Order: sequence, then structure tokens, then C-alpha cells
Amino acid sequence: MYIKPLEIGNVELKNNIILAPMAGITDLPFRIIYQNFGMGLQYSEMASAKAICYKDEKTKKLVNMDGQTIPIALQLFGSDSEIIGEAIQIIQSKEWEDIYSKVSIIDINMGCPAPKVTKNGDGSSLLKDLNLIQKITERAVRVSQKPVTIKIRKGYDKNNIVAVEVAKIAESTGVSAVAIHGRTRDEFFTGEVDLDIIKQIKNAAKIPIIGNGNIFCKEDAEKMFQTTGCDGIMIGRGALGNPWIFPRIVGSGLDPTANERLSIILKHIDLSVQYKGELTGIKEMRKQIAWYVKGLKDASKIRDKVNKIEDKEELEGCLIEYFRTLCINM
Repeated sequence: MYIKPLEIGNVELKNNIILAPMAGITDLPFRIIYQNFGMGLQYSEMASAKAICYKDEKTKKLVNMDGQTIPIALQLFGSDSEIIGEAIQIIQSKEWEDIYSKVSIIDINMGCPAPKVTKNGDGSSLLKDLNLIQKITERAVRVSQKPVTIKIRKGYDKNNIVAVEVAKIAESTGVSAVAIHGRTRDEFFTGEVDLDIIKQIKNAAKIPIIGNGNIFCKEDAEKMFQTTGCDGIMIGRGALGNPWIFPRIVGSGLDPTANERLSIILKHIDLSVQYKGELTGIKEMRKQIAWYVKGLKDASKIRDKVNKIEDKEELEGCLIEYFRTLCINM
């Protein structure tokens, strides 16, 4: 009933279920693994507009999209409208052709609550300055050849609930969609998600509104759609170690078997090592493996073992033995 194609500007998504951007998590290996599970859109990790203007190679590598086969939004953060405009123009240049050819949407992050982001006036700090938001969205829409979207929170704190005003500004400046996390910056990821503010935004704007926050199962997704009337939903923490949440929500998914779960973990390890090298790839997979095994028998013991391993072959052997034992004891 709620699952349907979604148009964002001139981009048509096969459905309205979206993987949220998560810094340090939704890297290229993660996205390649997850793109086969039925979502309609993914986002890159946040890229600094300033770093792009400085031609920082690490930032360019951060948004590498080799192997991407579904629509993806390249997400930028920054608080200077001219720099954001310049960054978009650089992304559209021949120098970035390999990446830009895979980009469907340009997204501006206005919701990240991380102190290292907000202390510089970026992310959710932008919610304290509506005039600046207008300048940024006007500039981004003017220079971008692709649809521009924004991701916001309901406000910076309880005394600064501005999401409806921001959505109106975004629509007036030509932004194609707004994703809204129903918490303030001060709440981070605690407490209840405010579905009413998402409903208010949906009633105030004609562009697509994407609801975000506390979606951990199909029932949560249905509640978000039913209560808010939003056009799409965005899933972040509910997808950690759980790509199966997407087919479950779309309606065709079952819980994975132990062997299916192991197969995905091993593929994820392969990709992580391929793109980042063995040492870095293995270390960065530790948190991913912890999420994949969460809730399984003896999960804490396997996490402890994994956190001491730096060799790919040893790691794979450890996991294969763990899942073999798991199957025997089921």
C-alpha cells in the first residue's frame, strides 16, 4: 500500500525505501553489499564541500562509486553557499566524470548532530540560521545539473523547532525533496521520534518528504507512512548488520538463515579488504561484524575474537567456525 515509485526532480526511484547516509559506516563496500536488497536510493558518506574545493584526494576517494548500480545521492556538508556552489561545479567537471556519471542527486546535509561537524557551523548548526539555509539552497539549485535535496532535523534544540520553515524555504528555492529526522540536534538518537513534525512538513510542502528515525522493522515503517503521510522513508541504524530489513519492508523478505548471513559477511569482508587494504579493511569491518551477529548466540564472544584479528584468512576461518557451531546448536 505504501511502497511505490518515488520521483525526486527528474529522477524516478523504483521505490520509496531509502538507505540513510551514516558517516564512517555507509562506505562503498557497505553500499555495494546493500544495493542488492531492494532499496530505491542510497547516499554517499558526507563529503566536505571545502575539501572538494581544495581538491583533497581523500575526499574524492570517500565518495568513490565504482560498482554502484542503483541511484545514489552524493551528500555534501558545509556552511558557505559559495563554497558549496563551487564544490558542485567541481563535481560536475571532467575531472570528476567517473564519479559524477553515477550521481543521481546532490544532497546537502543540514542534520548531522556530530560535534566535530556542528562546531564549524555545518550540519544541524545550519538550522539556527534560516537566511543561510536559503542562500545555500538557492546557490546549490542554481549551479546543479541534478536535483538537489536536503536532509534536516526538526530543529537544533527544543527552543529552535524550524523544520516546517526550512521545508518551505527549500521548496521555494527549488529543492526537489526534504528528508527529515524527527528529533532535534540535542536529542541525537535518544527519545521518541516526533512523527507530528514530519506530518506538519508533509502538509506544508508539495515536494516529496522523506521520514527518518527509529525505523527498525516493517511495523515501524508502516507507522511512519500512516501517521505522517510522508512520501518515502529513510532507514539508518535499523539497517546496521541488517540489509534484510529492506526486502522485509517491501514485502518479499524473510529472516536470513545462518548460512545466508555468513555469506553476506564474507562478501563484505572481501570488498572492504579490496578497497581499503587488509589491515584497514579488517579493522573497519569489526563494527560491521558486531552488527551482523547482534542477537545471535555467543555474539559477545565472537566480537571479542574478531577484535583481535588482523588477518583476512584468520578472520574468515573464525567466522566460518562460529556459524558452523551456531548451526549445530540451533
